[in-house]
Amino acid sequence: MPRVALITGITGQDGSYLSELLLDKGYTVHGLKRRSSTFNTERVDRIDVHPRHPDARLFLHYSDLTDPASLTNLIRDIAPDEIYNLGAQSHVRVSFDIPGYTADVTGLGALRLLEAARAADVGCRFYQASSSEMFGATPPPQREDTPFHPRSPYACAKVYAYWSAVNYRESYGMYCANGILFNHESPRRGENFVTRKITRAVARIEAGIQDKLHLGNLDAVRDWGYAPEYVEAMWLSLQQDQPGDYVVATGEGHTVREFVEAAFAHVGLDWRDHVTIDPRYFRPAEVDALIGDYSRARRALGWAPKTLFADLVRVMVDADRQLLEDERAGRLVRVDR
Repeated sequence: MPRVALITGITGQDGSYLSELLLDKGYTVHGLKRRSSTFNTERVDRIDVHPRHPDARLFLHYSDLTDPASLTNLIRDIAPDEIYNLGAQSHVRVSFDIPGYTADVTGLGALRLLEAARAADVGCRFYQASSSEMFGATPPPQREDTPFHPRSPYACAKVYAYWSAVNYRESYGMYCANGILFNHESPRRGENFVTRKITRAVARIEAGIQDKLHLGNLDAVRDWGYAPEYVEAMWLSLQQDQPGDYVVATGEGHTVREFVEAAFAHVGLDWRDHVTIDPRYFRPAEVDALIGDYSRARRALGWAPKTLFADLVRVMVDADRQLLEDERAGRLVRVDR
């Protein structure tokens, strides 16, 4: 029988790449989707087939991290071998505007899912998507034993979820692994995240349909990697004999300004002609520098990044240029399921 995985946040960047990875490995994949009056499954449409199709191995279920009964019932029904909790309100700046909702979904949502897995008693392994934002004000390089100092409601909620996973591991003997992923990007990144906001604007400015890009703090340093490679580390963390916690990063730090400069330079433009600093995009509490030490992941999982900063920027800019070209040519068609 094929192995079965349940993914929360399956319609997001990481969820879609993880689904593809698991399907390639022969898994049957189940995912949670929230009820919405608009379609929100674009990232998985390319791999989705109708559930009545005899070859279907990807199934989406209406549920929510705020609804413990639906979580418990779903886990009992599908009896997954592995659960990947990627669901969250994951926008750091927005978490300052909706701190209660962020805490409920990102923090308590993880606890509800852990408790649902424990109550269902199906013997599954549990992956908790933790975040480099948990380190916050602690200076780099950050590793697994670096103290947390969160600087946003999102980061605080992620710290709660992290320790909840550790607690269920220690209290109930559950196989719970935390992946402390540093910033990881791709052409599927949401358009309101800074990297995708930049590359999308570069494509539109080059095409003459946008003139200015409004950004906040250009001096923030981040460790940016490529999302399809990071989901492999998620899978590897659940294949070990014993559960553990792993930093997943590149070990390189670059400022937002460097990202902007590289993105505009790729299309032959000077970023200073188009970028405007907007105070509305500054956080109430800034995180100056996040740079990860992934030595444990390299040693224990055999994982290392392949796509580094310059190539990542080029991949994202070129993808947004192609996306814009396809949009203008009317080549984007949604398939309803």
